[in-house]
Amino acid sequence: MLVLAVFLAMGAVGCSPSLGSPPCMPPEYQVTPSSARPGEAVTVSALDAKCDPRYGKKAAVLIVVTDAAGAEVVNTTAPMSDAGAFAYTFDVPQQTASGAASVYAVPHGVDWCDDTGRNNRVGQGELPLERASCAMRTEPLTISR
Repeated sequence: MLVLAVFLAMGAVGCSPSLGSPPCMPPEYQVTPSSARPGEAVTVSALDAKCDPRYGKKAAVLIVVTDAAGAEVVNTTAPMSDAGAFAYTFDVPQQTASGAASVYAVPHGVDWCDDTGRNNRVGQGELPLERASCAMRTEPLTISR
């Protein structure tokens, strides 16, 4: 019974770092404004993380916007600070479907779901990383006409 309780507790933590290390996840990001029309500017931004992720001098954030019809209307990278801060502004593409869109932003080329608490910045030429157990966090963006 104790083994089962420990196993369940470990599964509940999901993407937490190993015991003794503070969590160091990608920083929370915001989408402003929360509603826009095609052609209007939207900014996706984050402050520095409260930990020390050390993303590196050439750090980038991957930003993907998926519209209400399921089409990726933005898929790009933008510069990010070593500690995770970024601000990226884009104009909503004209072909974006009206309704509830989603915005996804994560450090690019980093296994941010690593349970070891180490920095796992990916070098060029390595195999792509696969996310194991992390849910993809998105922020809403309402597209109106």
